[in-house]
Formats: sequence, structure tokens, C-alpha cells
Amino acid sequence: QVQLVESGGGSVEAGGSLRLSCTASYYHAGTYCLAWFRQSPGKEREGVATIYLENGVTKYLDSVKGRFTISFDNAKHTLILEMNSLKPEDTAMYYCAADGGVRRWDSRVWYCPTDGEYHSWGQGTQVAVSS
Repeated sequence: QVQLVESGGGSVEAGGSLRLSCTASYYHAGTYCLAWFRQSPGKEREGVATIYLENGVTKYLDSVKGRFTISFDNAKHTLILEMNSLKPEDTAMYYCAADGGVRRWDSRVWYCPTDGEYHSWGQGTQVAVSS
């Protein structure tokens, strides 16, 4: 099972930016979907952004569209989440996840869902945004 390690969390003021990274021990041929999730105390975990490695298609949680960008550095096998215009409601533990069987077809392209069952997880990195 792929091992994932996140980094880059921290504390910023509202309006600030952070860049999260997730490195993997390896990415095997079946790892089609990579994703960032977050969870804050008392709330359910939610999918923030996903990327399908085969075609680069990305999906985002509505509340982060236009502010967050997910990408994958092939050379470094690193998943990136660029977070701009951060808000206090973005405060959470952020996790990266991977799975080879969670992709979906929307009649035009394959994509990775933000509500899929991912089976490989990192340990998380904390993001705190103050007002």
C-alpha cells in the first residue's frame, strides 16, 4: 500500500496563502486518483480537491473553487495543494489520499470524485487560519 506523507501546514491570517505537499513512497500503475481531504473538529471529513493522473482532470469543493489549486509533480511524485485567499473556515487537518479504483465517468471524461472511498491516507497536516 502506498505511503503518503503531507507537509506544509501552518498558521496564517485570513487572506494568506499556504502550499501543501504530499510525497508518496511510490505510485503504482493502479493509482489513478489523488485527492486532498480536510476535517475540522465536530465536522465530517470532506473532499477538497482531486486530480486524475491519467488525464489531469481536477475537481474541487465548491467553497474552494477559484482559491485552491491541485497539481501533481511527476518528476518528484509529489501532490501539491496551493491555497490562496484563505478563510477561517478553511481551518482543518488536511489529508492527502490515493486510490486506484475510485474514478468515475461523467459521459465525457474520467474524473476522481471528492466523495469517493480512498484507501491510502497520509497522517495529515494542520492548517489554521485566523481572522
